[in-house]
Amino acid sequence: MSEPFLQIRGIRKEYGPVVAVHDVNLDVRRGEFLTFLGPSGSGKSTTLYILAGFENPTKGDITLEGKTLLATPSHKRHIGMVFQRYTLFPHLTVGENIAFPLKVRRKSKAEIDSKVKEMLRLVRLEGFEDRKPAQMSGGQQQRVALARALAYDPPVLLMDEPLSALDKKLREEIQHEIRRIHQQTEVTILYVTHDQEEALRLSDRIAVFSKGVIDQIGTGPELYANPKTRFVAEFIGDSDFISCDLVSSSGGQATIALGGGAIFNQIPVHGKGTSGARAALMLRPERIRLSRARAAGAGLAATVSDITFLGNNIHVSTETATGEALSVRLPFGHEAIAGLNRGDIVHLDFDPGAAHVFC
Repeated sequence: MSEPFLQIRGIRKEYGPVVAVHDVNLDVRRGEFLTFLGPSGSGKSTTLYILAGFENPTKGDITLEGKTLLATPSHKRHIGMVFQRYTLFPHLTVGENIAFPLKVRRKSKAEIDSKVKEMLRLVRLEGFEDRKPAQMSGGQQQRVALARALAYDPPVLLMDEPLSALDKKLREEIQHEIRRIHQQTEVTILYVTHDQEEALRLSDRIAVFSKGVIDQIGTGPELYANPKTRFVAEFIGDSDFISCDLVSSSGGQATIALGGGAIFNQIPVHGKGTSGARAALMLRPERIRLSRARAAGAGLAATVSDITFLGNNIHVSTETATGEALSVRLPFGHEAIAGLNRGDIVHLDFDPGAAHVFC
């Protein structure tokens, strides 16, 4: 088996007593779109800056096609970079901005002119080459920054929260453009964001950062359906957590008891817990079944505290007898919604395989 295209091995970054990144390991495939996702201060941008050569790691190594990058200064790594702020030269035209990295590399005028036209077509800005950045919208400026970063055919493109300054509608438009450009160019992209929806929409895989380490790496569906830590379960998608008692745990499966005496078997369990210990049951709101009358297997009674219409689905907030909140998401028109009011008693159930227990 051939080596991964890009390897991060044991990267650690200390700022005095503060450890910003702790033992990050990652293999990136050629042409992959991999996103670093996590809250502020989780180490994702610091890891990206070490890749770019803007920061030196305290320890560890990074290799590209089997060769270490650490001895190579940032301007010689030939890695493209797109920032949150567009960093375009305001006194240069769009065409001149795109041409800049090619001129630095002493390409011929014919090569530069050809490449600028190619990049303008790629980002769908033909006819804008003579405009100044100030004459363009934020989304257009970010596309120019993307074109400039791709102009010299870098093997890797790094993007640090490039869309966070844009409004929601424009952000979604540019996300679509970035995905199209990635599919067209097949460049390897490492992308930093704290927006889980953006990560799910763009990525082949996602590395979830927490407190300087990667908690889990996987595709969006893998992270959503099979979170390995409570942090990932909370950070990816919507989730409910309620307390439970661990009756038994074996072979990665648990039997739990909820308030009111309801027993559920064969629930995936994470962490080590002893019989009788308290644990946390995680449920996805759309995987909870709600019925008006107690049915076979409906094991948890709750009181409706609020009902919210969200277009194609209805959000039902409930409270269990022990005072814990559970949110249920039902499709618009679901039979259980008709005549449902705050204060009504409902019965909740779920498939054990769709839940998780964290000890």
